[in-house]
Order: sequence, then structure tokens, then C-alpha cells
Amino acid sequence: MNQEYIVDSARTFESIVIIFNPNSTGDAPELAQQLHQRLKEVLSYEPEIILQPTEHAGHAVDLAREAAAKGGDVLVVSVSGDGGYNEVVNGVMQAGNPRAVCAVRAAGNANDHSRIIATKPLEEAIAEGRVHNIDLLQIHTGQKEDEPLEYAHSYIGFGLTPVVATELEKGSKGALKEMVTVIQTFSKFEPFGVRLPDGKRHKFDSLVFANIREMAKYATLSDADEHPSDGKFEVIIFPHMPKWRVLLKALKATTQGLGDQPSVSSYEFTTLKPLPYQMDGEVKSVDANVKVKVECAQGALATLG
Repeated sequence: MNQEYIVDSARTFESIVIIFNPNSTGDAPELAQQLHQRLKEVLSYEPEIILQPTEHAGHAVDLAREAAAKGGDVLVVSVSGDGGYNEVVNGVMQAGNPRAVCAVRAAGNANDHSRIIATKPLEEAIAEGRVHNIDLLQIHTGQKEDEPLEYAHSYIGFGLTPVVATELEKGSKGALKEMVTVIQTFSKFEPFGVRLPDGKRHKFDSLVFANIREMAKYATLSDADEHPSDGKFEVIIFPHMPKWRVLLKALKATTQGLGDQPSVSSYEFTTLKPLPYQMDGEVKSVDANVKVKVECAQGALATLG
């Protein structure tokens, strides 16, 4: 997985829309204001720069779609954690504007995508305008033809591992407290069953499709390249096993990592019961008897930073 980013020529933007949650328990409003001011200082041209606060959960999808749908060279920045950026990415993808670009300024609890992918300060990257394309994960969960597909910038998880990762983000820092969180979470967890394309039923404790190598700052899922631009994603499977073995494997992810994992461009299974899943930390659900297909949308997202 040594493929380099696909790099476009340096870009300038007609408009820059900065989306943030004004009621964030973190520092998103302050960081959005700082970015707005800093861009006015560092850019050699004068785009329209808009601060766009959200009003409710899911609003960032609508705001990002509306911003990108206006056409032209538009940059949509999410000042948020991974979940807020997931909404912005999905909104821009729904707009269908090939000139739209996404970026994230880390704020809030979970910032795995920014931490793993970012190579320089965001305002510096915007000033340079070096746009590149990265892969997204695309999931089919029985949507109707008129319903938009869902995308993840970092991971899609079913079962134990994403639940543990989310609980680690909520908890206090420190290795010992993280281990306690893992123990408490997995002790209540039940495995889930699916039917694979070969017709056989399999029971898993966790099934994660990863576009980046780490989750929740401490869980290293694979030894994959940190730049998701090769047309594949990693599949991390915990088959159902005794709980003491699950615990050891989960703890290994938070300490030394899980090592090499298989890379694929698509993966599918059929649910046996209604099943919750997470996309970049956002909780979703899929009905029973639905064919789920996860695919790599190679180079689907134009970004910078």
C-alpha cells in the first residue's frame, strides 16, 4: 500500500464554507472563528468565507450539500470530530459537484481521521491549494434507488470493536482506565451472526472495515499505509471466541496493534437479525435479511491538509 496521493494542480476557491456546531461541548465555535480569521490573513485572494453553524443533529449533511450544490470551486470545512466530518462528507458527496473539496479542522472527542491523515496546518494547506483525492468506504444497506448511499471517511464497524472504541473515547485517559473500559464493555456484549456469500452462517464478535489504521487514538487495527488512496480497505474480523480471548485481542489493539490484515475492494454479507453499526462513530442500523455490501470508492473525496 505505497501508492501516493493523486495530486491536482494548486486550486483557489470561490467560496469557503466552515461548518461547526455552536453548542459543541468542545472548542468548535472558537476554532471555527479562528480559522475564519486566519484564512483572511493568509490567503492571497479573497474568496467568500462563510461561518455556517448547525442547528440540529444531521444538519451538517444538508448544509454541506447546499454549499457544494451551488457549483464551482467550493471548499467545505468541518470543524468537528469524526462524526461531524462524516456528515459533511456525505453532504458533499450527495451534491455531485466534481469541483467541491472537503477538509476537517479537528474539534471534539474523536479526531482519528485528522490525526492520521493531516500533514500540515489546515490554513497552510488551504493557502497552498494542493488538492488530492482519497478513498471513501461506501455501504449498501438495502437503500431504495432514490435514497443516497452512505459513505465513511475512516471506518465502518459491526459488533464489539467499534463499541469499545467509542467507549474509550468517552472515558478518561490512561492505559489502566482504558483497560477497565474494555472489560466493562465486552462483558455485556453478545456476538452477532451473518450469512456470507458462500451460504454459510458465521458468528462474529466484531467486523470492522477500515480506511485508516487507527481508531479512538489508541486502537491500532492494522499495519496499513496511513494514506487511504490505493482502492482497498482492511477487514478486521474477530470470529466468535471465548470472552477471555476476545479481551486479549481487544487489549492487543490498544497496546501493540493487530498487525497485518487482509485488504479488499469489497465485502458483502447478509444480516440475520437487525444489526446496529457505526460509521466514523455515527450509529446506524440495518434490518434483518438485508444484503450489506461495503465497497471502496477509490479517489471519491477531494480534500486537502
